[in-house]
Amino acid sequence: MIKIRKSNERGHANYGWLDTNHTFSFSTYYDPVNMGFRTLRVINEDRVTAGQGFGTHGHKDMEIISYVVEGALAHKDSTGGEEVLRPHEVQRMTAGTGIRHSEFNPSEDDNLHFFQIWILPEKEGLEPGYEQKLFTPDEKTGKLRLVASKGGDDGSVHINQDVRIFSTILNPGDAVSHKLAEGRHAWLQMIEGKIEINGQTLETSDGAAISEETLLEIKAESRSEFLLFDLN
Repeated sequence: MIKIRKSNERGHANYGWLDTNHTFSFSTYYDPVNMGFRTLRVINEDRVTAGQGFGTHGHKDMEIISYVVEGALAHKDSTGGEEVLRPHEVQRMTAGTGIRHSEFNPSEDDNLHFFQIWILPEKEGLEPGYEQKLFTPDEKTGKLRLVASKGGDDGSVHINQDVRIFSTILNPGDAVSHKLAEGRHAWLQMIEGKIEINGQTLETSDGAAISEETLLEIKAESRSEFLLFDLN
């Protein structure tokens, strides 16, 4: 069963400096039908104007994944982490017992486009932490590249939940497949392009909740980029 969440069905807000879309309920957007999927709680697609950003604020008991599409994201947190996240890098922040951080577009000219994902952790009260890694386009073109996992497998960032996140770029006509073990679910989040998954079409910024499927067959109709979440 595949349930598509079209990009234009998401919650939306524009604050001038921030243009944001919410796949699930978030902030002032409340949607009782879309409160999350399995341990996925938030998928926000944010566009931040040059020189703007999110001031210092706190989080607790959440695994936060950030993925930049265009531009750069300057990050600073209370653990001492201070990095700039760029396209094809994956950032994992464990909020745990509590963390404060800021996120800012450091460019004077270029806008920032990124996805931020929140995942419920396997338990509360974890020690806060931060990790960031680059996965080059060559590593993930034409294949499913593991970029986050509970065990930090295959050089992926470590995440405190039974979730495996894959990042993929497909050229037109490219195809990949993914087996789902019994009882597992998936979410596919399009970043750009157009694909067909088990006979259904997804386009830029669409998402899909997948259950009761054992094999995902994915084929690109145009150059496409997406994230695939394998969930318990």
